[in-house]
Amino acid sequence: MDYYIVDTFTDSLFSGNPTGICILKNALTDTLMQKIAEENRYSETAFVQKTGSTYSLRFFTPIKEVPFCLHAALGAAYVIHHFLTMDGHSIHFETKGGQLKVLCNGNKYNLHTSAFSYTPLQEIEEIEDILGIKPRESFVSRDLFFLLDSPKEVQNIKPNFEKMKHLSQGLGVIVTAKGTDTDFVSRCFFPKLGVNEDMATGSSNCILAPFWASRLKKSRLLSLQLSPRTAQLICHVIGNTVRIEGSAVLYLKGEIQIP
Repeated sequence: MDYYIVDTFTDSLFSGNPTGICILKNALTDTLMQKIAEENRYSETAFVQKTGSTYSLRFFTPIKEVPFCLHAALGAAYVIHHFLTMDGHSIHFETKGGQLKVLCNGNKYNLHTSAFSYTPLQEIEEIEDILGIKPRESFVSRDLFFLLDSPKEVQNIKPNFEKMKHLSQGLGVIVTAKGTDTDFVSRCFFPKLGVNEDMATGSSNCILAPFWASRLKKSRLLSLQLSPRTAQLICHVIGNTVRIEGSAVLYLKGEIQIP
């Protein structure tokens, strides 16, 4: 099986978010896909199979399948665009989280998806102990997210991941603040999925971009994820949709030996 490792939401190797992309000629069992993802140890491994004019796309963390992952979708689009079709400028994916359209322009990829709604949340008693800081405001969407005072606070927090696993709400935890050189910054944590900190999280910007678009009164936003590898994303909020722009870089092309 052809296998690629792609660094996503970056123009440079060894930054952004690495993801494994498996190109399937024949269907694999869920058990085998999970074992491959566990072996890879990336936050997500994507499995791509052509189905007519579209591509089936599934995502596995090291411990479970998830329905939606934009950085792995970006990596899959990069592989399809550079190694499979090469002349296509529009790629359509069918995922368990719904349809996803990617427009390719050179090494720029625009991922079109739905915005995530969010609601204010009463203060969570244990969150200060988990984050090591008291957030200014709290919200819930697919993930819990917390507004902090500055990029420095976002950069410096050292979460308690074991306690974070036991939060009753949210798939993950996001912290965010208004940026200085960018519109906003963030960090994203998913210990429930076996990923303590994600390096570049496209799906979190489906929550944060609408939030900051409302606060900053603008529809185009520059997002900086302050993970150890850092990642920069350009987000466009158009009604109830979000368009996220990013680049990708190939690290490895190889073959997985399927038993």
